[in-house]
Amino acid sequence: MSVAKGVRGVAMVTVRFVGGPASDLVRELPAGPDGKPPQRWIMRHPGEAASAAGGGPDHLYERDHRDGYGTWTMRFVRTEPFGATE
Repeated sequence: MSVAKGVRGVAMVTVRFVGGPASDLVRELPAGPDGKPPQRWIMRHPGEAASAAGGGPDHLYERDHRDGYGTWTMRFVRTEPFGATE
C-alpha cells in the first residue's frame, strides 16, 4: 500500500479506478486516518479538460478492495449526466 503526505500534510493513498470512463486510471486520493481512501469519490472529466461552461457528467466510484499489489480499487457505480452537484 502506498500512503504519502500530500498538500498541507494530508495523507494520500494510491487508487486504481475500475470500470466506467476512468477505468484503469491510477491516481492519488486523500487517505482517512485508517489509511483507506474515501468510501465514495466523484470523478469529473477523467482524462480531459473541464468544460469552460462548467457542469457536465459526474462519475461516482465506491471504494472496493486492495488488489494483489496492495493498491486500493475504486469501483464504478453510475454516471450523473448533469453532474451530481447540480
